[in-house]
Amino acid sequence: MDVTGLSLTTITLFLPMVGLAILLFMNGETQKANLKWVAFATSVVTFVASVLMWINFDPSSAGLQMVQRNTWAEVSLGESVINISYFVGVDGISMLLVLLTTFIMPISILGSFGSHIFEERGREKLYYIFLMLLEWSMIGVFVVHDLIIFYVFWEITLVPMYFLIGIWGSEERIYAAVKFFLYTMAGSILMLIAILYVGNRSGTFSTYSAGGDIGVIERVQAWEGEGTYWDAVGPEGEQEGFLLNSVESWLFLGFLVAFAIKVPIFPFHSWLPDAHVQAPTAGSVILAGVLLKMGTYGIVRFNLNLFPEATVAWAPTIAFLGVVGIIYGAWVSYAQDNVKKLVAYSSVSHLGFVVVGIFALNAQGLQGATLQMVNHGISTGGLFLIVGMLYERWHTKEMADYGGVWKVMPLFGAISLVISLSSMGLPGLNGFIGEFTILLGSLGSEYLGFAFTLFATLGVIMAAVYLLKMFQHVFMGELKRPLSSEEGYQLTWSEKAAFIPIIIMIFWMGIQPIVFFNMLDVSVDSIVALFVR
Repeated sequence: MDVTGLSLTTITLFLPMVGLAILLFMNGETQKANLKWVAFATSVVTFVASVLMWINFDPSSAGLQMVQRNTWAEVSLGESVINISYFVGVDGISMLLVLLTTFIMPISILGSFGSHIFEERGREKLYYIFLMLLEWSMIGVFVVHDLIIFYVFWEITLVPMYFLIGIWGSEERIYAAVKFFLYTMAGSILMLIAILYVGNRSGTFSTYSAGGDIGVIERVQAWEGEGTYWDAVGPEGEQEGFLLNSVESWLFLGFLVAFAIKVPIFPFHSWLPDAHVQAPTAGSVILAGVLLKMGTYGIVRFNLNLFPEATVAWAPTIAFLGVVGIIYGAWVSYAQDNVKKLVAYSSVSHLGFVVVGIFALNAQGLQGATLQMVNHGISTGGLFLIVGMLYERWHTKEMADYGGVWKVMPLFGAISLVISLSSMGLPGLNGFIGEFTILLGSLGSEYLGFAFTLFATLGVIMAAVYLLKMFQHVFMGELKRPLSSEEGYQLTWSEKAAFIPIIIMIFWMGIQPIVFFNMLDVSVDSIVALFVR
């Protein structure tokens, strides 16, 4: 697995930086009309590269594929030397999330075409530079397998999103941007401490074996039956039994808090509605579509693999918080008058399902959770596009100011209905198969059981209630506030182009999910094997 040649993973990862470099050397005034096209073309080429990765991906292989590993730095610890490596590759789980990232980005850029934010705030060149930087760092999070380099990419994602919210956001954008940054940074510090301990304890920061180094995950699995790898050693040298206050448990929590804030898992969610409501449309689409998935991916990649005993011990507690998030997020969504805040709180509810699926610790739950990460990115990203297009025309986020939109914008109303039904989990659309598989996994889990499944199912019903309420208030009835120009009722070509791939994916994933399940089978089985009793 020690590969030094230029891999397809590396090419896909650094394509956004090529676009960023081009944008840097463009004149923001004289070439203003071309800025968006450079960003859009770069994102499309990156998506094509990720599709080529998918074509070359072998779903029957459990190991990392399209790997590249080069030593970046060497750290001396006593008599030992720990390598920090540029170590990239994909398995079924990360492959699916790379595809999601590269799929969402061109849609987000299309959603920015013709936006009024540049008339009010300017700095269009900087805006697209931040989008390119954000895409690069998000892909890095999903493909890097060295803990230190992973942490670098994880932190870099904060910077462009902070400025996207803080510069091009709504009225309270500075407050929302600072809150987002501080929340995420606070959790990241705990993860950094845990990463440093793991590297010192295991003698490597690589999560998988490569170049003669035995990866941390393989080291942990090699200790199966010989005591817990991370437990403190007793006075006689024997391994102490696992307790919730063991070293493994504290390390588990160090990683988990960082990921829980990013998801966000209840009660770490309070930054999310503010960030969503204040962010520009592209920022909200990317935040819901990809950035939140970094948290759930981190739990799967690191918590489950590195700390299996702590995972088992904490599974009911974390799954319970997931169920609370499902019900709480749905309940608060129903109470909202602000349509963008309603969609924001719906993310807390939908990602609660993902958390329950992960901690079911079986194949059905984990497959459903991973697929639901993608489903949520597509459906909720689509909802934020809808809200953004409404705001561009009516300049309000209050549902009471809308009504009758379907009468004047029938195509837009039909598209919005499909995306809303997708988000609520209608059979035949993408949202259903993910939630159904999660509930199946929860019901069959030896760590959870019927009560978790019962209360999680309430979230499906409540989602239908708040989404239908939103649709009724915005699209049905009489038109309350006619626009001054009839042209405002027409979707632009870029808005139609942004919706087309979303609608295609909603139906494709709902009708033929086996294509995506096949990508996950072997990778998920290798993780679930850690929890078979």
